[in-house]
Amino acid sequence: MNVKKWLRGLCAAVLCVAYVGTAGAAELQKVPTAWMGAQETFPIWYAKQKGWDKEVGLDVELLYFSSGMDALSTLPAKTWVFGGMGAIPALMGALRHDTYVIANCNDEAMVNAVMVRPDSPIMQTKGYNKSYPNVYGTPESVKGKTVLCTTVSSAHFALSSWLKALGLTEKDVTIKNMDQASALAAFEYGIGDIVTLWAPLTYVGEKRGWKVASTPHDCYRGLPIVIVADREFADKNPEVTAKFLSIYMRAIDMMKNEPMDKLLPEYLRFYVDWAGTDYSKDLAEMDLKNHPVFNLEEQLQMFDASEGPSQAQSWQGDLAQFFAAIGRISQDELKKVENSSYVTDKFLKLIKTPLPSYK
Repeated sequence: MNVKKWLRGLCAAVLCVAYVGTAGAAELQKVPTAWMGAQETFPIWYAKQKGWDKEVGLDVELLYFSSGMDALSTLPAKTWVFGGMGAIPALMGALRHDTYVIANCNDEAMVNAVMVRPDSPIMQTKGYNKSYPNVYGTPESVKGKTVLCTTVSSAHFALSSWLKALGLTEKDVTIKNMDQASALAAFEYGIGDIVTLWAPLTYVGEKRGWKVASTPHDCYRGLPIVIVADREFADKNPEVTAKFLSIYMRAIDMMKNEPMDKLLPEYLRFYVDWAGTDYSKDLAEMDLKNHPVFNLEEQLQMFDASEGPSQAQSWQGDLAQFFAAIGRISQDELKKVENSSYVTDKFLKLIKTPLPSYK
């Protein structure tokens, strides 16, 4: 064979491969998403690590925010199209930015906590209200106290639920709005009487000896972390939305089926890689156990509204009623969201089944 011909053929082959690779990469649809440094981000982080987004033709980008409300503030600029956040910001997203709730990430009712120092008089009385036997505090021990809280968040809901159980309102305390990291640090330095935290910072607080006065679970309230979607994008791109949900659900399958000793190393790596935090195995295991997650079958049941409001819609509706009652949203705003029609299963139903194995 002529050497020149052979070289020309080789170059052509290389160029062809390069072109195909470039074309394949170009076919991936970029999907910017919003997340926080918490458990609900792990499934999509894991899916990204495994390249599952590329398997379905997507290039999922993970953007970090300190809270759901911070993420929502960037939505008008189309910074992201899907995001994981608490049910409270999701409610505000539906009101202010016309977002959907398209899936649940987990239930955080047990890990959003009202916390106090061990010598707080609040911890001297348990079950003041007999309807809430596991709630600590009395009106007298709580009135006038300063609370460090990320407002309009799941931690805020935990605080308001606790106050209501004691027959109090937010007017009976002084609320200092802080992001979670700042609230944790400030409380450690002796600022404030009460702090409301979400996981994993609740575990950090417990390690420092702080006591849990109440959680939404103690007040018999559900508190989901949800996936929200930009309505305009999701409606225009239903297949992309379903593909995105499919890789999240694939990771949920992994979380529900892998033994803890296999799951923990990945979870610890996630916190270091994504959140820049090095947690102990004990803390990470506690975080996983305290966050119930839901596979596709369970999600479809939770979002089924064929015989009246779905469980997912009821949760969001309860939150809307609650925040209207304490004056955080107006009655006109309540009318817009009280039926929770923004909570939809139409994209979950588009997911192709069976899902690929996570192994």
